[in-house]
Amino acid sequence: MDKSMTEKDKKEWSQRHPEVASLTPRRTDWGDPVEPLCTPGQAGGLDYLGELGFPGEYPFTRGIYPTMYLGQPWTIRQYSGYESPKDTNLRFRYLLEQGQTGLSVAFDLPTQIGYDSDHPLSAGEVGKVGVPVDTLEDMEVIFEGLPLDKLSTSMTINAPSAVLLAMYINIGGKQGLDPKVLRGTIQNDILKEYTVRGTYIFPPQPSIRLITDIFAYCGQHVPRFNTINVAGYHLREAGCSAVQEIAFSFSNAIAYIQAGLKAGLDIDKFAPRISWIFNTSNKIFEEVAKYRAARRIWAELLRGRFQAQDPRSWMLRFHTHTSGASLTAQQPLNNAIRVAYQTLAAVLGGAQSIAACSYDEALNLPTEESARTSLRTQQILLEEAGVVDTIDPLGGSYYVEALTRQIYERIQELMAKIEDMGGAVAAVENGFVQKEIQSRAYQIQCEIERGQRVVVGVNKCVIQEEEKDSPIKVNPQAEQDQIERLNAVKARRSQDRVQQTLRAVRQAAQGQANLMPVIIEATEAYASLGEICGVLREEFGEYQQVRTI
Repeated sequence: MDKSMTEKDKKEWSQRHPEVASLTPRRTDWGDPVEPLCTPGQAGGLDYLGELGFPGEYPFTRGIYPTMYLGQPWTIRQYSGYESPKDTNLRFRYLLEQGQTGLSVAFDLPTQIGYDSDHPLSAGEVGKVGVPVDTLEDMEVIFEGLPLDKLSTSMTINAPSAVLLAMYINIGGKQGLDPKVLRGTIQNDILKEYTVRGTYIFPPQPSIRLITDIFAYCGQHVPRFNTINVAGYHLREAGCSAVQEIAFSFSNAIAYIQAGLKAGLDIDKFAPRISWIFNTSNKIFEEVAKYRAARRIWAELLRGRFQAQDPRSWMLRFHTHTSGASLTAQQPLNNAIRVAYQTLAAVLGGAQSIAACSYDEALNLPTEESARTSLRTQQILLEEAGVVDTIDPLGGSYYVEALTRQIYERIQELMAKIEDMGGAVAAVENGFVQKEIQSRAYQIQCEIERGQRVVVGVNKCVIQEEEKDSPIKVNPQAEQDQIERLNAVKARRSQDRVQQTLRAVRQAAQGQANLMPVIIEATEAYASLGEICGVLREEFGEYQQVRTI
């Protein structure tokens, strides 16, 4: 169709209907005005093979696999872990019985920052937001009876990723498994910890060394494990726009790639094992466009700038979690609807793995009922809704293609700005990323308070509600029980072997040797997470946050 003729017809149509011109334009999540009616002019000049292509082929805009969900459904996960290793094992077993197809482990805060449960700073936090892991014995309990050769396990762990991965490798060994068959993901994305999450330990350079050590070790010994899960999710939860989520996380990934190359690694040996976690929020079409644009940018970046030759290096493989920040304590059943629409957007966007929030997460840890409802949300989309009957069903939509092109350009602009600063590490160290996220988070809150951004049940459609008691409460005795288990492990392990392995960790940290082999030996000897991280703290130091306000 002639683009100019279409635009001429559209102009004449708008003149016949002046009420259209009087409309106040809506705006995208990233601030651009939304065209009230999209025609071929908005997606104009579309180069099908150059911008879209076919699924499973460069630039992967329409999907990274030729058959997508027609060949294999996405992995269905629920983010789980609380109170104790035993409770977490029971929840995993329940979710697998209900149809979950992959595990996703939530660790408590002490574990995330490398402290044992008996450390003074751990007091009051043990088992609260995830499962405590002090020694290999805790991991033995978490995965008891779960065949690791048949499961994919995602672990949301960053600063101590090497230690938790080492424990997982040892668990596989105890099940008689060769590390080459283990499948899963460690998050291992430290740069976003400095900007939005705060569960960092070491400064950037030694932290990135640990990351590249994991790249190198797994490339040789654990080739099916995703060695990093670059996290746009947490950036978005902290206040990022969709554009910032992709641009900031891609810039972080560039820093990891550059570190890997500097360490002498082959791009095609580690890039295929870079995976992602993104946030799927409320605006369905914008989220779909975000994922389509992100696949194209990543493919162009890896093939062009980094000269990767293996097509697997060009593929953006991602897990997505629905938006926890969008959930409300008010009228919590509304969250089930939000989560369903967000999950729909993730499916239409072509995710490889999805975790859907439970509707009660704004109030308490998910109950079995709410966790099951989240699983059923994904299962109904897969089995009943018809959205997986064809590949990229929104491809060719004037609106979606216009949004895809628009967010593609905005992401590129922001990435170029970060590059001009010297890259992601420099942008973190000078506080740029933190300031950008804080500014937008403040703007969102102001818009909600002024009623400019509607949140149903909070500033519109409000009802009187009685405060409800949480149906799940962490056992106050759980922390003491965990400390007693830790003490029991320390009492029966070989202290000489533990000290020998910790000396080996220290020696490797002081030099340039890969740290993974010595950390694996230390965890196998039941050295604790806190002891191993304590040695690394002494050698690497601790990161001091940049003040941005």
